Order: sequence, then C-alpha cells, then structure tokens
Amino acid sequence: MSSICTEILDSTKPVEVGETKRLKVLFALEGFTDIRFLVGLSEICDLTVATPSRQYRESGLHDRLVQSGVNVKVHEIDGGRLRYQLASFAYLWKEVQQFDVVLSQEVLRGSLNSCLIGKLKRIPVLTYMCIAPVEYFRCRSERRECGAVKARIGEAVIRSLMWMNGKLAAGCIAMGPYLQRVAARSFGHVVNGLYYGVDTELYKPVNSADRERLRRELRLPNKFLILLSSRISHEKDPETVLRAVALARSRGLDAVLINLGGGFERFLKLAKDLHLSDADAWVLGRPAAHPMHGLEKYYQAVDCLAQASLSEGAGMSPVEALACGTPAVCTAVGGLAEIPKGYARLVPRRDHVSMADEFLRVAAHREEARRQALDGRAFVKREWSRSKAFGDLANILASVVRDK
Repeated sequence: MSSICTEILDSTKPVEVGETKRLKVLFALEGFTDIRFLVGLSEICDLTVATPSRQYRESGLHDRLVQSGVNVKVHEIDGGRLRYQLASFAYLWKEVQQFDVVLSQEVLRGSLNSCLIGKLKRIPVLTYMCIAPVEYFRCRSERRECGAVKARIGEAVIRSLMWMNGKLAAGCIAMGPYLQRVAARSFGHVVNGLYYGVDTELYKPVNSADRERLRRELRLPNKFLILLSSRISHEKDPETVLRAVALARSRGLDAVLINLGGGFERFLKLAKDLHLSDADAWVLGRPAAHPMHGLEKYYQAVDCLAQASLSEGAGMSPVEALACGTPAVCTAVGGLAEIPKGYARLVPRRDHVSMADEFLRVAAHREEARRQALDGRAFVKREWSRSKAFGDLANILASVVRDK
C-alpha cells in the first residue's frame, strides 16, 4: 500500500459488507467512459449512471451498453454545460440519498455537484481520477490552442476545483502511482485504482499461424505493422509516431501504421499535413474496435504498439498490448514512464528519432522483443488484471460505506 493511502480507503482489507449486501452506487459520469468499466462496475454493485444525454448517445456508449445486456439503470440529464450543471444539481439533491455511495468521474466541474451535495446529505463521494488535469490542460497551451491569459485563468480554475473537491469528497481513487501523487496534492485520502484492468483471458498471445489468420480477417497488409490505438486529442502526440515511422521506413523498414479511434479521419489528415513521403501507402485509419470483442485482435495481429503522449495519466494501450505479448514503444511521460517500465520500450518526449530506433530494434530482434513483452504479460496478470481491478474497487466502495 502506497504511503499516501489511508485506512479509510484501504483496499487491501477484506470488507464483510461487500459479501452480504450489494451496494447501491451512483456513478456520476459527465463525459465518456469505457464500456468495460461500466460492465465490471455493474458486477460488483447495484449500479445507476447519471450522465449528460447528448454525450452518452453521441459517444456510442448508449449503444454499447444496450448491446452488453448488463443490468444498469441510466438517468440521462439534458442540457449544455450550464444547463446540465444546474439540472444535475437538482437531480442529485433529489436522488442522492437513495444510494450508499457516489462514484464521480474525474475531479473537476463534473464532480463539484456530487461532492457538495454528498457532503450536505452525508452520502460519501469518491472521485475517480484517470487524467492529470493541470498537465493535460497545459498541453493545450503547448499546442497553442489557447492564449496566455486563458491558460492562466484555466489553470487557476482547475486548481480551485481540485482543491474544493478534495475538501468535500471522502477520497479519491487515482489510476496508478503517478496519478496518486497528483491527487495527493488536493485530496487527503487517495488510493490506487486500476480502472477496468485487463481481461487477460481475452487479451492474450497468439502463435504465428493465428497472427497471419487475423491479418487476413482484418484485411491488414503483410508488412511490419505498428498500431496506434489512441484517440487524437490535445494531450496525445501522433505527430511523433508518424515522423518515427516515416524515419524507420527511410532506413529500410517496410512498416505500416494503423490508427484505431473515433477521430481517425483527423489522423489521416495529419499525415497529409506533415507532408510525409507516400503517406497514403502506409498510414491507415479505422474506427475504434469494440474493446470487448474486436480490439484484442489488432493487438494480436500487429508487430508493435506505439503510444506517444505529451501528458499521460496511466495509459492502458501498452498494458493491453503487453498482455497480448506484443512489444510496446511509448513516451516516458507521466504514468507511461512508470507502469510499463522494464516491459515497454520507453523513449523521451517528442523524440521521433529514438522512437524510430526502437521500431528498428524490435524488427531486427523479434524474439528478444517478444520475450520482453511476455514478461510484461506476467506483470499485467499479477498487477493489472480485470479481477484485481474490480475486486479492489469493491473493497474500496464497501470500506467507505462501512466507515461512513
């Protein structure tokens, strides 16, 4: 147990209440979350989700939840930012006492209503941190998406919201050791969380024959395949991956780069804007694959995963790749510098030359790279498994209710 964790959120303690009573949990979800988190959460509690209607439906989460068939109540709240904030306040004020505990996504504006009303109504609220808010916001300035004045005001607002929620909440679940340290600046009670973990029975290695079969099934070329399984947003660094693959190709590696994500069209446009040689021939983009039946096939079919970021809270893609025995090359930033360390190949931030060097090494020493990744699989099974993620979370939730 990390030194910044406290007894109130000690997930290592077996909690009797979790064995005898399914807790009523409200998940206050302002943005998007992975379907795997909702499915796993529904297995350990009586789950209700309160979420903005537009984001819930436009993100595809509604369809995935219906397809999953799990027993989850969803309360959709209409309105844009201001209207939603007021409507969610009214909803929580009326409904919150029906629940044993509230789990609130992230630690900013979306959690303020939950934390405030939970304090007033004496219902414990836990926030769940999966990103580093200040560091992610600074990436917008780095990309010149906001001016100096807006950047200063925005950072001050973020720090104020984190401070207020830290005072009001029962505690914070932070994803990985890096985010635990970030959360500890504002929250008195912090514990490690694994989000949805990795289903190592689904995300598993395949032999060379199955890899070739998967490539045919997925209509992938017989090249050195590099997967960028990441959405395109301000904290990611797809430019470095594109430049690294282009450099590796110029040195003789017949590589193809594949991006899976909702914004893959932006990725294809970025490749053109960078004026990379013959980019149309080696840059592919496809919609996001379903993470519970489809995404694993890409990890198993490719030769290497790449993830470059300007800031990263934890980074699940490298952990999923390692679970499949697939080598991973990542930026050594935030949680990426710690969680897969020793198993993934880490390179400096925005260093496309070092990343290209690692692609070439993986291609030249495939068995060695595979062995390193398989060592990573053992680490994932031990420390990041799905069963551990939701077992720990069940104990954390029950512990807070017990000590209420």
